[in-house]
Formats: sequence, structure tokens, C-alpha cells
Amino acid sequence: MSDTLDHLDLDALRSFDDIIDVRSPGEFAEDHMPGAINLPVLGDQERAEVGTIYVQQSPFLARRIGATYVARNIARHLENTLADRTGRYRPLVYCWRGGQRSNAMATVLRQVGWRAVLVSGGYRTWRRYVTASLYDSEPSLQIVLLDGNTGCAKTEILGRLPELGLQVLDLEGLAGHRGSVFGGLTGVPQPSQKAFESRLIEALAGLDPTRPVIVEAESSRVGDRMVPPVLWKAMQTASRINLRARARDRVDYLLSAYSEITSDPAALALALDRLPPLYGRQRQADWARMAHDGAFADLAASLIEIHYDPAYERSNRRDSRACLGEIDLAALDEEAQKSAADQIVRLVHQQQQIMAQP
Repeated sequence: MSDTLDHLDLDALRSFDDIIDVRSPGEFAEDHMPGAINLPVLGDQERAEVGTIYVQQSPFLARRIGATYVARNIARHLENTLADRTGRYRPLVYCWRGGQRSNAMATVLRQVGWRAVLVSGGYRTWRRYVTASLYDSEPSLQIVLLDGNTGCAKTEILGRLPELGLQVLDLEGLAGHRGSVFGGLTGVPQPSQKAFESRLIEALAGLDPTRPVIVEAESSRVGDRMVPPVLWKAMQTASRINLRARARDRVDYLLSAYSEITSDPAALALALDRLPPLYGRQRQADWARMAHDGAFADLAASLIEIHYDPAYERSNRRDSRACLGEIDLAALDEEAQKSAADQIVRLVHQQQQIMAQP
């Protein structure tokens, strides 16, 4: 059995008892392989200290001090996280590029008697796999877009579809953002672009490419995160299902869905500042006044009328993608959402039957 792994994909990762990322917590937080646990052999401060000593004083001194930290940290992991692992334990170990940090951990684990395997090239090998999959490949998914004006409860309706047998790809959930100026989740930063792509790779691996996948219609960015080319290309040519709802129902829905923003004046002011500067100072001042006065229903109605709906109509006029059907929602409550989900299932199945005809 080889003690190194040269090729990475999700199937290969699933064959190990643990995937151990020995990089610093900061590196791990930016991105890591799916399912990995962080057992750093150097903490963030230790890594910075060793690097500074290496450059400013002496490579030998840096290695000696670094080895002290590494030995202590590995001992702590053996005493804690790894204390209950059996003799048949088989972990996969990686660092940034498959160098000294992962070799140090793997050497100790092998001396214990465990069958530790190293990732040749480390985390960079994972990134090459992600890049090849999301940037250099051709689209293979049968995507159907769930479209509609802002406030039509698209996200909630999308979430009801898996229990009805449809495949769903939740880009907003993966990106940690609701895809609009007001879509940031209060107190929850978006994942890095790399982490978003790692989440996306894992989600895509769980989909059957021979069956339709329902995706909420988005722009090429979800918040600050870019939709990778392989998926964006598929979305640009996908069929769509349009949801429609009355403006007053959408206002009520938005007030409920975005209640954490309306209850946070600073977050609301910041979101208003991100609106395009094409509406004029007076309009921006009116919106700011509504927010300050707590006139949130008036603010939502005004934003729908002046900002969101005109932008959607402009985009819709330019959209040449096939429309599988229009769904009019009489309300946006739970029953209306369930009814819309049922109609989406019927429209998708009808499309499948048409495509299956000789």
C-alpha cells in the first residue's frame, strides 16, 4: 500500500478514517478539503515567528525552534483528538504543499503503528482538482432555474423541492449570502472564494447528472463570491420557471425574511449605502429617512418599485432562455409555497417527458 496519494477526488478522500489538515488555523479557515479536521503542527503565531526567524536570523535556528513547536503540538494531538483511535487507524495527512509539516505528523503517526498516507503536493493538489473541475471542464448538469422578482420566496420554495424528489443546488446556502444588496447574514461572514468552491465541489458530487437540478436564478456573483465558470455557463443556457407574486405580499415576506437587518440600524444603513448611486441623492435620503423612522414596509415597497422590479424587468427582457412555465402565487404563506413546489415538480417532469420523446 502506497504511503502517498498523488491523485485527489472526493471518492479518494472518503476512503480514509480522517483527513488531517496540519496547517495553521488561519490557513484552515480560508479553505480545506471537505471533511478535514484541523490538527495544526504550527499555530498561526508560531508559524509567523518561525518564518521571521528563518528570514531575519538563521534557517538553522528557525528549524530548531519550529521542531520544538511541532513536537509539542503533535504530542497534544495524540493525547487529545487522536487518543481514541484504534490500531487500524488510516488517516490522510496534508499541509500546504506536502512538505515538512505533513511529513512530521505522518512520521509520528506511522511510528505509533497507524497507516498514515500523505497527499503529494498537499493542499495545492486539492486546489488543482477544484480548478480543473470548476474552471477547465465543460458543463454537464441539466439545470432548471427558479426565477422571479425579489421577495417571491424562491429560497424557501427551493428548500421544499428535495422532499418532493427533485435535486437542488443551494448556491446561497453554500455562499452564505442571500444574493442581494441586503443579503448578507448578520454576524456571519461569507466563506472565502476557495472555501465556496470546495463546498460547491462537494455539493455537485452528490448530484445525479442524468436528472435535472433546480438552482435559484442568480447573477454571476452571490454576494462577493463568484459562481465558477462551469456552473455559470450551464446557468446561462438553462430553462427557467418563473414565480410571480403581488407586491404587497412580497413586502410582508421581505419584512419577515430580513427581520435581523431591520432590527440592526447599522447593518441596514450599510446595506442602503451599497445600492447603486443612480437614484439620486434625494431618493437615497428618502430611503435613509424611512429606515431611521422604522417605516420598513414603506422602505421595502419603495425598493421593490424603484430598484428591484425595474432591474428584474430589464434583465428579463434580455433573457432568451426557455421558460417552462409561470407560477402565480396567491399568497406567500406555507400553503402557497407548498403549492408552488408541487407545480414546479409537475413542470420539470413534463419537460423530462418531452425531452425523452424520440
